[in-house]
Amino acid sequence: MRVVYSESHLLHVPETELHRGEIVPCFENPTRVEYILQRLQEVGFSDVVEPPACDRTSLQQVHAPDYLEFLETAWDQWQAAGLKGSVVPGNIPARRMSTRRPRYIDGQVGYYALANETTLTSGTWAAALSSCASAQEAQRLVEQGERAAFALCRPPGHHAALDLFGGYCFLNNAAVAAQQFRNAGAERVAVLDIDFHHGNGTQDIFYERADVLVASLHGQPEEAFPYFSGYADELGKGPGLGTTANFPLPRGTTFERWMHALEAALEQLVAFGPEALVVSLGVDTFQEDPISFFRLASEDYIRCGERLGQLKWPTVFVLEGGYAVDAIGVNVVNVLQGFEEA
Repeated sequence: MRVVYSESHLLHVPETELHRGEIVPCFENPTRVEYILQRLQEVGFSDVVEPPACDRTSLQQVHAPDYLEFLETAWDQWQAAGLKGSVVPGNIPARRMSTRRPRYIDGQVGYYALANETTLTSGTWAAALSSCASAQEAQRLVEQGERAAFALCRPPGHHAALDLFGGYCFLNNAAVAAQQFRNAGAERVAVLDIDFHHGNGTQDIFYERADVLVASLHGQPEEAFPYFSGYADELGKGPGLGTTANFPLPRGTTFERWMHALEAALEQLVAFGPEALVVSLGVDTFQEDPISFFRLASEDYIRCGERLGQLKWPTVFVLEGGYAVDAIGVNVVNVLQGFEEA
């Protein structure tokens, strides 16, 4: 399996975040990628390629133009306004408030934010573009005949909605890859999100579309970020009714229960009949993850990969979450090894 990776992810270096009342070092940091690269090399995944520049076509098909303009200019606007530190949302529209876009950058950040743990830095836009470019190139490799490819994306993307950032995500890499499959002629594409957290952004982008099925396994939203999406009765809307499938799972979910939910999701994927699959690969389902509550062990990811490999669909893996840094390399690569062994 070929791996697509850009060193430009190092341009995005958020130092701290607000986590449950405390200012803590950011869980999403560059060391995550270092551990994954090291493990890839150890097991022989040596075919690592650099992506070309991001193609804005598919990016503009899944994100609103004003949102992309905001991301591109936010840092410069923040500096021009004389504001200090990183770009952090401080005010977010609440129920019964106006949702008109403010002119002042401090207000704009809140307008486009879905949570306040995610910060933009001077290099965030460039890093997000390179992350998106990695997903695009992985899709091209599969389109050109590779059975599968792995986009080692950072920052991650599945929380980035049509016009919202948050959950460490700015551009929705998985959605862009799915859109590129559609642009290349695939009539139906599936996105399977196995990150611990609900892929609210991917759901939002495709919620009213019949051509892309989005299935997500995640912690039940009553107790897990992003809290306000991912319920089982969210099924899509209009033409997209029936092409959203959510499988919320409770605290302490074991691998056996998780696999049962995965099989239920795969039943829906098989019935949908996709011509290509995009996997939002998060390993924050791991039992030692600091911000999650599932109980999967490292060896469980091999079985997960094997099951996905049995599907025989052209597949793009896109890195999402996973914050037990010491184990992230083993867990991610176990999925890829299991897939190839299948």
